[in-house]
Amino acid sequence: MSILYENKHIKIEIENAEIPWLKIFTQKTYKEMSDVPRDLRIEIYDLLDVIEKEMLNYFNPTKINIASFGNYMPHVHWHIMARFEEDSYYPEPMWGTKRRETTLSLPSFNIFYDRLKGILHER
Repeated sequence: MSILYENKHIKIEIENAEIPWLKIFTQKTYKEMSDVPRDLRIEIYDLLDVIEKEMLNYFNPTKINIASFGNYMPHVHWHIMARFEEDSYYPEPMWGTKRRETTLSLPSFNIFYDRLKGILHER
């Protein structure tokens, strides 16, 4: 995993996967979203919105999945994934049962991540 963006409150990591998949973490460890200070919750929701819209515009996915679990890692974090009917797990979650072997033909992840990094740094 590599860090796409970071500030004093959050960091955004790239999950290496067949689909575009980012994770937003709080820098300080909070167990539940309700433990996170209000200003930081707003920042996270704004980032979720920006990332979702950019994924929709760039990849034209079937669906965007946004999830927050933390069962294994009790540290507030969010997963944002662009999903496609042809991906290996769809319609299952990426943690579910693999349904097929596939090779997706998608636009460059690196171009997308570079573009998104620029957008995030301009905020």
